[in-house]
Amino acid sequence: MAYTKTITTERLILRKPQPSDEADFFAMHADPEVMRYFSEPPWQDASIAARKLAEDIAAFESEEFFRFAVTLKATGEYMGSCSLFSEHRQNRRAEIGYALARPHWGKGYMQEALSALLEYAFIERDLNRLEADIDPLNTASASALERQGFSKEGFLPERWIVGGHVSDTALYGLLRRTWEARRKGAA
Repeated sequence: MAYTKTITTERLILRKPQPSDEADFFAMHADPEVMRYFSEPPWQDASIAARKLAEDIAAFESEEFFRFAVTLKATGEYMGSCSLFSEHRQNRRAEIGYALARPHWGKGYMQEALSALLEYAFIERDLNRLEADIDPLNTASASALERQGFSKEGFLPERWIVGGHVSDTALYGLLRRTWEARRKGAA
């Protein structure tokens, strides 16, 4: 049975990826500014997008991991993705990741998408802990995580080598009880 979870927010729809996302998915991952802090260089070959989308769709259906396509509710435009992956069911833990096409930066879309992803992770998937691994130089990502209640928990020097460039990792974590307390405080 295909897994068809869709999440709707005020301005966004988070849905299963589909082949029609390929051109926008590639354009986002080919943008050096979007990929600046990723663990892989900008994509040069459009066939990567088709292959990764096929993998994402299969993983979504098997509930192996979820890379939600983030789309604008009003137009259906593909804007980016947010992911829940490396889920450890026994420990009720997973990692999150996200990317947003540059034209959509600075408008609060990722905060809206991340809020929905966290609710999905903690309520629907019944997780207890979420983690994120970011480049410590990516202050926008650190800020996005901190606004969601994540705390910086660690630093791993020289963890990634991307295109010959060595970079560090900042590890962030969020516990379900912290997330729940923040939600109750906001209510």
